[in-house]
Amino acid sequence: MSESQLWDDVDFFFSAHLSPDDEVLQAALRDSEAAEMPHVNVTAPQGKFLHLLAQLQGARTILEIGTLGGYSTIWLGRALPADGRLISLEYSARHAEVATRNIARAGLDKVVEVRVGPALESLPKLADENPAPFDLVFIDADKANNANYVEWALRLTSAGSLIVIDNVVRGGRVADEDSIAPDVLGTRAAIELIGSHPRLSGTAIQTVGSKGYDGFALARVLA
Repeated sequence: MSESQLWDDVDFFFSAHLSPDDEVLQAALRDSEAAEMPHVNVTAPQGKFLHLLAQLQGARTILEIGTLGGYSTIWLGRALPADGRLISLEYSARHAEVATRNIARAGLDKVVEVRVGPALESLPKLADENPAPFDLVFIDADKANNANYVEWALRLTSAGSLIVIDNVVRGGRVADEDSIAPDVLGTRAAIELIGSHPRLSGTAIQTVGSKGYDGFALARVLA
């Protein structure tokens, strides 16, 4: 058995017992595939992990940067109370359309709002609205701008908030200090920012699974 097949099998076992996809989540994946979206959404165990993080955080407000088909959005939205709020920023209008349908099917359209456009244009507009600080920020968009997204997350959170960045290992390339790949440079800059910023305390975890070799970073806002 290959290593990747073993990772898939373990993910399948965990998913079956701990984070089974219901029909709504399965439909979101089917619609995303039908729309020929890239297969980069979180896995079911990762979605459940985000769900539990939001619950442990007692999150009432969540910001997601990168919606794709809304699969992770549904996991996060389900962790919110009835009067909670989740704003998800999506670059692609076509992806946002699919995500909006998936979110409505999940019964979360009163809780979740998808905003279309480049996140670095949407974030200043969101800040101008002076929203209440977000309790959790999930960053899963273009990796070249990861450090920029962390900076904006700091502006839109307060002490005790959590910031999660997906896909930070980049197949191990994040350790390559000679890399000039934009995704690696952006991710390295985000990790270095978390490590040096006086308002943040964070860590990063390597993972394996159905999405291969990757990982995530988790930071808590201190002040």
